[in-house]
Amino acid sequence: MNEALVLALVFVVLLLAGVPIVFTIGLASLCALVVSLDPAAAATVIAQRLATGLDSFALLAIPFFILAGNFMNRGGIAHRLIALAKVVVGRLPGGLAYVNILANMLFGAISGSAAAAAAANGGFMAPLMKKEGFDKNFSAAVNISSATTGLLIPPSNVMVVYSLASGGVSIAALFVAGYIPGLMLGLGLMLVAGLIAKKNRHPVGEKIPLGEAGRIFWAALPSLALIVIIMGGIIGGWFTPTEASAVAVLYTFLLSVVIYREIKWSELPKVFTDAAATTAVVLVLIGASMAMSWVMSSADIPQKISAALLALTSDKIVLLLVINLIILVVGTFMDMTPAVLIFTPIFLPVVAQFGVDPVHFGLLMIFNLCIGLCTPPVGTVLFIGCGVAKTSIGAVIRPLLPFFAMMVFVLLLVTFIPALTLWLPRLFKLL
Repeated sequence: MNEALVLALVFVVLLLAGVPIVFTIGLASLCALVVSLDPAAAATVIAQRLATGLDSFALLAIPFFILAGNFMNRGGIAHRLIALAKVVVGRLPGGLAYVNILANMLFGAISGSAAAAAAANGGFMAPLMKKEGFDKNFSAAVNISSATTGLLIPPSNVMVVYSLASGGVSIAALFVAGYIPGLMLGLGLMLVAGLIAKKNRHPVGEKIPLGEAGRIFWAALPSLALIVIIMGGIIGGWFTPTEASAVAVLYTFLLSVVIYREIKWSELPKVFTDAAATTAVVLVLIGASMAMSWVMSSADIPQKISAALLALTSDKIVLLLVINLIILVVGTFMDMTPAVLIFTPIFLPVVAQFGVDPVHFGLLMIFNLCIGLCTPPVGTVLFIGCGVAKTSIGAVIRPLLPFFAMMVFVLLLVTFIPALTLWLPRLFKLL
């Protein structure tokens, strides 16, 4: 019990003090171990667990997908997807809001990064929407909320992390399971944007001639083909998700450097070093979080929390509502990667006793934490979206509320209708 108390106390104090999350996790774990071990032995154990936590073949997918995302972000793919989105939905009332949402869905489905989608599409769309008379805070709210769809629509790095934390849930099944929730979220956000556009009489986009629309589609087709190559290869059994990430790097390299020629050969070192820096941050977070998970397990914290939840209720619906609420709160102050690694071993055994499929629960956890990315005080996508729109967090919160409400509504649908996540994996015999 002393270890659990020290772990929780140090973690909360450091978090409130503004210490970076990776140091908060590592120091809290170290202090908890010092209760039962001498400092040198505790430090050795933490170092060993950090290294062991990174000893996974599946984790190779993360640096590859990050590098592929960098190629896409710099290779002109975002602009081509935005142009395609204009062709598809630009003529609807408030067309540029729809364009932003659809572009984020497409970009996220290729890059798997909410932050990259918010930066790339938001930076391009914010001035366009301002020029068309949209309020910049509304534009930022649209971009921030829709950027998270890329974490649900595969490929998604956080799904790889969940697979590791859950003890080996199929990454392919998780990828396929994300399509329907991701599309539902995107369509729900479009509905909210449409209602607001109708109320505020937002402008309709210009009509694009058929010939130009064809050229735009042709220019975006190689980018869209990546989705087919990656997911088709995984579902068809041609390569594993980890191998698919390497294929994504090769394809995006050819697309950005050879076909689109948006990235010069002299810029390649910068692309690789940026990807390496991002990968280092993610992997250190993963290692520290795995160390904390081990400390929590050794202190029987997951078992105690499980017993408390099971004592609280024997009703599956109430249990899922309570867990959703806890993860929503966690997501407001903790980054997605450590949250998945720390809380999956706690909650997954509990919901498994109620017959909840691990793939279904993984999508619930990721969906919850997507909402956390849009909320203060640690919402990464919120900060990026406000930055590219040149506005403040306080000014964006009110326009975000209708989009938050829709995100929570779709989350509840996904929570209580398991078929929304499990139908496609079962159709492709991945479960």
